[in-house]
Amino acid sequence: MLTDFKDQIKQLADKVIKLKEQIFTEEATKNAFIMPFIQCLGYDIFNPFEVVPEFIADIGIKKGEKVDYAILKDNQPIILIECKWWGENLDPHGTQLFRYFTTTKAKFGLLSNGITYRFYTDLAEPNKMDEKPFFEFDITDVRDATIDELKKFHKSYFDLDQIVNTASELKYSGEIKAIMANEIKNPSDSFTKYLVGQIYPGKATEKVVKQFKEIIKKSLNQLTSDMINETLKSAIDKKNQQEQEQKAKTEESAQENNKKPKVETTPEEIESFYLVRSILRTKIEVNRVCHRDTQNYLGILLDDSIRKPICRLWLNGQKKYISIFDNNKTEVRYEIFGLDDIYKYSEQITQSVMNYDNPVKGCAEDDK
Repeated sequence: MLTDFKDQIKQLADKVIKLKEQIFTEEATKNAFIMPFIQCLGYDIFNPFEVVPEFIADIGIKKGEKVDYAILKDNQPIILIECKWWGENLDPHGTQLFRYFTTTKAKFGLLSNGITYRFYTDLAEPNKMDEKPFFEFDITDVRDATIDELKKFHKSYFDLDQIVNTASELKYSGEIKAIMANEIKNPSDSFTKYLVGQIYPGKATEKVVKQFKEIIKKSLNQLTSDMINETLKSAIDKKNQQEQEQKAKTEESAQENNKKPKVETTPEEIESFYLVRSILRTKIEVNRVCHRDTQNYLGILLDDSIRKPICRLWLNGQKKYISIFDNNKTEVRYEIFGLDDIYKYSEQITQSVMNYDNPVKGCAEDDK
């Protein structure tokens, strides 16, 4: 299920990248990008019990206020969706969704332009939408971790309590990442003073802080580069190890195959097979008489079924034999001194075939 969901999101991302330059309005953005996204979440956009377009969210004395979509569960809105044109900046539009959020029982708000998706809830104050989203992603740059979080909003997995419990962690982890990214790019005075206090014996004067800012900046960038290289090296090592293991398995398999003795059907064995066929041609259709070669003997079978052995021809040793199966499927062996001797046992060969039920009626369904 998760694999299918991931593929659907990836396909939608490809569609967005290819079509966005041809989309010029909010309505077109809804139809081309956002409605397919809702479908990816498992909701039927044509079922008014699941997805309601132009959902009415009256705000105080203002009646008839509408949010673009509401996803319902048990006839109650669980997610309100406000949409904008794909080229529009979402920052000024959070207040509009904020107003709708407070008038409904929905626990989540989604603001999107079909490329950026921002999920909101009420972590700071109950029934009051937070100013910052707890989860945000760009559909044209979706990572596996994003898929894991987004999956929680899928109809098949939607669990209100679970999402609320992880929303706080997502929000704060996102803010921490943003802070650290800024510190790496441009270390703040407070961050610099903290590090100076850990490593510098003197006083953190303005001059010292200024000097250490460049040192810290270089150090953090080098650390980030080292971590990336280590991750890449680990991934490459893992891939190389997998390739070596696969190569070893392939070589081992090839060696095992080479160890197996090769079976070659000799011209003499082929001739003996056709002799048996000629003996049986008046009793059954000859194409029902088949052979399977082994290292030691040539087996003649009815309907190519190992449950219907007719005879075996032992022709590769100093002495040659034909063994025929009686009505108890007991193998009786006879020595022969030439292929023509096979005709001496025509009656036994014929009887071996006739021992099987209705051998003339055609190929029975059997375990082959």
